[in-house]
Formats: sequence, C-alpha cells, structure tokens
Amino acid sequence: MRTPSRALAGTTATIVAAVLVLAAGSGGNAAPGSPARAPEGVKVHGDEDHAKIKDNRRGRIAPTSQQKAQAAEAGAEARWNALGTPAALTATEEPLATGLAADPVAAAKAYVAANRDMLGLTAEGADALEVLTSAPLGEGAAVVMRQKFGDLVAGVDGLLSVGVRDGKVWYVSSSLSRDAGAPAPATLTAADAERIARTDAGIPNATILATKLVAVPTADQGARAAYRVTLGDGLNSAEPIAYTTHVDARDGSVLVRQNIVDSHSDNPEWDVFPNSPPTSYSSADTRKTWCWTPQRGCDEVVGNPASPLPWDVDPATGEPTFTTRGNNAFAVHNWNSNDPFTVGTELATPSPTREYQYPWTNQWHREQCAPTAFDTPTRNDIDAARANLFAQHNRMHDWSYNLGFTEATWNMQDENPRPGGLPNDPEQGNAQAGGISGGPPDFAARNNANQITPEDGVAPITNMYLWQPIAGVFYAPCVDGDYDMSVIAHEYTHAITNRMIAGPDAGLSSPQGMSESWSDLLSVEYLAEHGYAQRGSRGFTIGEYVTSDENAGIRNYNMTKSPLNYSSVDYDFVGLQVHASGEVWSAANYDVRAAFLKRYGDGNAALQKACANGKVPVTKCPGNRRWIQLVLDSFLLMANSANSQVDARDALLGADRVRFGGKNQDLIWNAFAKRGLGETALSNGATDADPRPGFTSPHAREATVTFRPVDENGKAVTGAKLFVGDYQARAVPVADTDPATPLTDQVSLVAGTYGFIAQAPGHGHARVSATSLRSGESERLYVRMPRNLASATSGATVSGDGINLARIADDDEATNWASLGSPVAGKQVTVDLSGEAQRVRRVQVSAMLRPQITTDPDAGAQSRFSALRQFRVSACTATATVTCSAATDFKAVYTSKRDAFPAVAPRPRAPQLIVRSFDIPSTTATHLRIEVVTNQCTGGPDYAGEQDADPRAATDCATASPQAQNVRIAEFQAYSR
Repeated sequence: MRTPSRALAGTTATIVAAVLVLAAGSGGNAAPGSPARAPEGVKVHGDEDHAKIKDNRRGRIAPTSQQKAQAAEAGAEARWNALGTPAALTATEEPLATGLAADPVAAAKAYVAANRDMLGLTAEGADALEVLTSAPLGEGAAVVMRQKFGDLVAGVDGLLSVGVRDGKVWYVSSSLSRDAGAPAPATLTAADAERIARTDAGIPNATILATKLVAVPTADQGARAAYRVTLGDGLNSAEPIAYTTHVDARDGSVLVRQNIVDSHSDNPEWDVFPNSPPTSYSSADTRKTWCWTPQRGCDEVVGNPASPLPWDVDPATGEPTFTTRGNNAFAVHNWNSNDPFTVGTELATPSPTREYQYPWTNQWHREQCAPTAFDTPTRNDIDAARANLFAQHNRMHDWSYNLGFTEATWNMQDENPRPGGLPNDPEQGNAQAGGISGGPPDFAARNNANQITPEDGVAPITNMYLWQPIAGVFYAPCVDGDYDMSVIAHEYTHAITNRMIAGPDAGLSSPQGMSESWSDLLSVEYLAEHGYAQRGSRGFTIGEYVTSDENAGIRNYNMTKSPLNYSSVDYDFVGLQVHASGEVWSAANYDVRAAFLKRYGDGNAALQKACANGKVPVTKCPGNRRWIQLVLDSFLLMANSANSQVDARDALLGADRVRFGGKNQDLIWNAFAKRGLGETALSNGATDADPRPGFTSPHAREATVTFRPVDENGKAVTGAKLFVGDYQARAVPVADTDPATPLTDQVSLVAGTYGFIAQAPGHGHARVSATSLRSGESERLYVRMPRNLASATSGATVSGDGINLARIADDDEATNWASLGSPVAGKQVTVDLSGEAQRVRRVQVSAMLRPQITTDPDAGAQSRFSALRQFRVSACTATATVTCSAATDFKAVYTSKRDAFPAVAPRPRAPQLIVRSFDIPSTTATHLRIEVVTNQCTGGPDYAGEQDADPRAATDCATASPQAQNVRIAEFQAYSR
C-alpha cells in the first residue's frame, strides 16, 4: 500500500485544510509511522466467531472498587464483563498467583477459593462450579469450569478458564455469574420454544437438531430458565444455515442467538451507525450490519460498481486486509498527535472472519470525557470508531462516485481501476485524532474535524476529534465525532470540492462560504437519499450528535428555517465566520432543492436508494437527486479557485443547461432570487464582504415595495435604511430614504414571504413582521420608527463604566460598548436623555458582537460568551438637588428575564443576540441606566457547573473562563411608544 507518509515526503503539493469548528492550539510532533498490515497469508480458520452472537440481554453490573483494587494488587490487567465478574485477568510481569498445587485442577480450585471476592462470587456461586476439562497446553493446562444454577447447567456464560503451569496462575477469563441461585421454573414447553426459535431465525421449516433446558445468567433478572434450541436448514449444501437459540422458558423472549456456521467469507461485514448513535446519548447499540453481498442477518447491502472490490481488499494483491484498509480509504487512530500529517499508529484489530463488528460501549460519553478511558481494555471504543469511520468514508466514496467524483475527476483511491487521474491517494481517516495529546489544557484536538486535501495523487487526510465541553468556548457533550456521519460526510466533501473545482491541483477558495455550505449540503443529501436522515427539519441539521442541538447543530440556523439572504454575507464576525456566510448559500440551495422536489416529486425510499447507488438514471430520479447531480456537475464548471456565490449560482445554472437542456432555469432562478441571488446580484470579486443583493428573476413578475418609514407623529423619517431579513450589522440595505445614496425607496422582489428590519439615526431599529408579496403587486411598506430617546443623534449623552460608551447610543448594531477585566455584575452605562424628563414605555437592547478591530481600545477578540444575557433598567429624574450621578439616585424600574438573550449549548449564536424589544413600566426620567446582571458566561445555565469528569479542565464558565470578566452591549434604545 502507498501510505500518505510516503506520498507526502518531499512534496510541494498545494494543501487545502478545511475545518468544521476552529479550535485553538498547535499540533503535536509525534513522528510519522506507517499503518500496520495484517500478517501475510491470514485466512479464516473456522475459529468460533463471537461476533455472530446476537445477545438481547440487558443491563450491566459494574465491578466493585474492592474487586478493582484486588485485581490491581495482584498485578492483573483487568477487563470486566456485564455480569460484574472478570472478563479477563492478564498477568503483566509476575503470575497472578504462586505456590499452588502441581495438579492443575487442584490449583484452579485453590485459586478460586482464595480469590472469590476479586472474582465477584458469592459462596454459592463459587461452590456451583464444576470442572468441564483440564486441557494440556504444553507443560501447563487450561482448566475450564462451568456454573450450575440449581439443577440446570449454564447454557450461555457461567464459565471460568484458568491457565496454570507449575502451580502458578497466568491467565483467568470468565463469564461467571456472581450468584448461582436456581431460576424460576419453566412455564413454556419445548415445542413452544422450537416454534419461537424457527420464527426468530426466519426458517419456518428448519430442522430441529437438539433442544435442552438450561440456565442463562442475566445482569438484571438473575438466572433465567431457557430452552437451548439448535436448528438448521440446508446443512449439506454449499451455504448451510444453522443457529443455536436460547429462548426464555417463561416469557418466550429470545435471549441469545448464535450463528454456528463457520467458513471462509467473501462477504465482509461492518457494524455501523448509519447516521449517528442515539441523540439521547444512551449506550444502546443501534448500529446496523452492512454487508458487501446479500446474506442472512445483513441489514443493508453496500456493494456496488463504484467500488469493484470489497472495501477491505488490497487492490495490489486482491486479498482482504482483514482490517480497516482498502482501496478507497483506511482508518487508523492517532491519539498521540494532533498533527494532521502524522500517520496514525494502528489500523483496527484484524478480523480473520472479515466481520468488523467491534464492541461499542459509549465509553467517552459514559465516562464523561475521563482521560483514563484511553488506558482501559476497551480503549475508548477505538476499534468501533475506526470501523465506523472506514465504512462511512467508503460510503461517501461510492455515493459521490455515482454522482461523478471518479478517477476522471480526480477522486481518492490507492489504485485506479478505471482510466483517469492519479493513484496513491486513498482517504486517510484519523479516528480520535489527538485524543491523548490534544486534550486539555489547550484543547487543540477537541470539538473539531478537518480535511486536508493535497493535489491529485497525494493522499488526503481527515481528522475526526473527540468532543468535550470547554469553559467559555464551546459546550459539547462528551462524544466521539467518528460516529456523526453529518460531520464525516461534511469533511469528505471538502476533498470532493477541492479536487473537482479548478482542476486536480489548485484547490478551492470560497471566502463567501460555499465550501462550507457544499459540505453541509452533500452531507444531509447523502443521509436523506439513503433513508438515514432524521425526520423533518432535523434531517437538515449538521452536527446534532456532536453538539446536542437538534435544531441548528453546529450552525446558526437549520437550513430549513433560515432567514438569511445574500445581503447578509459576513453578518457574523467579518472575515472570521466563513461557516456563517456559507449558511446563506445553504438556505438558497435548500430552496432550489425544494423547487426540484415540487416539480419532480420525491419518489419513495426504494427509488431514492436506487438513485443513490447509481442504479437508476438521474432523469428518472426524484427532484432532490436531480438537484444534487447538478451541484456536483457545477463543480466541474468552475475553473477558478476563488468563487463568489454569484459565480457558483451561474455554474449551477450552466450545469442545468448542459445536463438537462435548461429545463429547470425558471425554478433555479426564482429560488435564488428569493435569497437575494437574483439577476441583479453583484459581487465585486470573491472576497467582497458586502455584495449587492438582487431579488429579481428573469422568470418572474416581481412585487414592488415602496419603503415608507414614519415617526410617532406620522412624519416621514429621512436617512432610514431597509434590510431584508433579520440583520442590520454588516448587512447591505435594499432601499433607503437618504437622498445622498444611489439607492431609492423602492425594491423589487419575487413573490414570497419576507421579513424586514429598518434602521435610522435617531430612531434605532424597527422590525417588520413577515410580509407576503404577490407577483406583480405594488405595496407601500409603512414602518413605524419612533424617536430613540437614548440616541446620541437625538441629543443624549452617555457616561458610565467601560470603553466605547458612545457606541451603545449610536443606533448601529455594528458597534458595541464593552467592560473588560472585572466582574460583570453591576457594570453600567447611564444615558442622559437630554432636556426635560421623558416618558419611557419600551426599551430595545442588542447584544450583537462585532469583529475585532485592532485600532480600537477594545482590541480583544469578540467572544460570544461575553455578550449580555440579563440586564436591569434604572431611572432617575434630575432636580436642583439630584444630579443622577450616584447609584443611590437611581431606582430600578425593570429587570429582564434571566434569558433576555436566550443562548443555549453549544455556544451563543448571532440570532440569539440581535436587537430585541422589552416593554417596561411607564417611567418618567431624565436619565436611564442599563446595568448588567449577567453575561452569557455567568448567566447561561448551559454553560454552568462541572460538565465532565476530566480533572485537567474545569467547565463552569463563571469560574473557569476569562469571559466571566467581560461584557458587551451593542445598543440601548428607549422609546415613549
């Protein structure tokens, strides 16, 4: 195999790194290594395959602290089973016990008697052991014992194996039950059990080979009487089927079923979370079994012509690798380096049977990010993580191949079985990258995922990280990103766009965020077409599992509910939030997709999957498949690395003309126009942070809106601006009443429902509720904009704590006041309303953040956690004796709710911080004071308390983050109406 370490050596390739969530910190410096190969010539030898067991028992008994301490004292490396007894005790250097009898059986019995507490056995449980065999192992022996439960022998589990030699114990393994009490008697007959077993196996005419009443120990119900039914069909054929099924003799449930056919397999299997584990974060194992070709017990067949060989086959030899390595991808773990160019140290544990069905215990979440997880026998479920990542990368390879990401368009493969492109570049997946080295204190490898895409022929790398709450930065659950397919597919798509756009070598630059958007769009579409997506809007959430937010995930908006349009590019931290800018493109493409579905329908699940697997021509597929096909087609039509959203829109329109003869120009144009990407939209290059929106389409009759802002007396307001959507800061207006600008007071928009916000000096902000516009109509949009009594334009003056005081009264959300470096509670700004006392009935407040400005006294980066959360308004009326300069001069008139700006995990978002209106008791005053009660850090419940078990890092924002000392407010406005 050509490893990335070899491919990258000495290269001068252009490297493009795409990051899902930026996490500060530098990478590690571990030396690169090469992925391990399975031993040469390894084949299936017919060994017992426990991966074939389906165990429906529930519950788990944890070992006691005494058991753990005694095992450690004995120098044993211990693993524990679900019954609370040792799954394995392995001697490290010294034997587990010495000075025992030379006879192996006597030595084993003496060991049990001396170590009953460590083994977790009651006296009855120990006495119930019977010797099954003492098998010579060279000069030693393996003594195997089995428990009895009353008169019934254990049919499943209940076994102890002791490896002894010369009176020394070197290895112990067990599936013992703590107690051996007799189970409740059977109430079903053997015939009942045989019928149930046949039904469960799906073989109604199966031959019954044997039936016996036994005991099956469970963690939560003690031992259960059960019938062990052995059955089969076609036992002398080339493909025999046979199972041993344990049927509960009282309630008829199938406790355990085992496939007892052992053979060399040409049909590899993977246990995979098709989307993600349960978002309830339970430890229920909901993985499905994917198989290369059809067979019994397979949940989904994944073999298809996009991969001529099964995923685990080395194309150089044509033989299986028996691990997470194949032609399209390989998956390793990279715990001790968060350097993306360091090749991981290990492939998954080899599976001679090619059944990649590794245990998953949900350890990272269950143990709440405890760093000790890496040192346990389960190793933080790393085998399951590697297998999941490997299978998902292969699915993305095959799905995108059928959409056109092939050898000819520079895809990622070790060997290219078909013409085009260069070989030597399978996708390297680093599971749990930097898991050890990239944790606290710098968290360099947490809450993130990235894709590094060199030129064609040089292997790309993706790093999947663990997720963990970080004080004042990001509050993620303790989960492993290797199981969130929306994140995995997002990163893989970065490789697709970097290879397909602008040829195989240049890479992609999209300052207006399309790269991030395309990755989101392909991710949700892959899940939708295969039937893996959550229902409703949750099917369009990126990162629900890794963030715990089913609505927006890692973004500001769910793309089905976004108010964004092209006037809002760079609305969230200029130059720092390309992900947020990309949400504009996602919203537009969601609308295009919906229009295609309306025209061509959504078919059914079978047709969707057939189209996803390339088995049906796209011209016979549902609308969403036609749309996503055009998206990938459009990549090849962009010859430039740097593209604006206008460029990308035109490429999609061009793709429709090339593939479908332009049959869909109308619906594409109309959908884009509604999002401000219509025919008059203009970007001054790809880096334009303020492109001109356009809401007209060559295929529509637009509505004409005339902007009419009026004050509290009905008089026209001059200098007012009208914005489409929810944002004023860093957004581009579509109309105004300022004679000094090129804009007019009219704007044309395709039919639809729109929200607006207006802003004017001296008047602050006014939101306009959703307004429906019909084709061809003319409408006057009257917007009430009363005088802002707290505006500097109206004559108000500002004093108080902190810096940039005047900016709280400038009617502009693009600026903010700040108080830095001291406790936030009680920090205040006082506004002299000027003139006589004013009656105030309403205030408006904005906690919107602005970009970092290096020339400003407030040069620090703008943290979302420093934004205001709860505030208090106090009033004072100046008199000859009251100057309204002391705190005692003011009386509190209003205290907001605790969640006035209601941000939740994983972090505050722009939509939760923009200007809001609050009715207050009618108050007459010459001065108003806004006082900070909490900021997001100190007042957000989702950011409070200790949220993990990592002793290296505290998570309580109020005590563990510097943002507890900082607060910012963008606007404080006051109105008499």
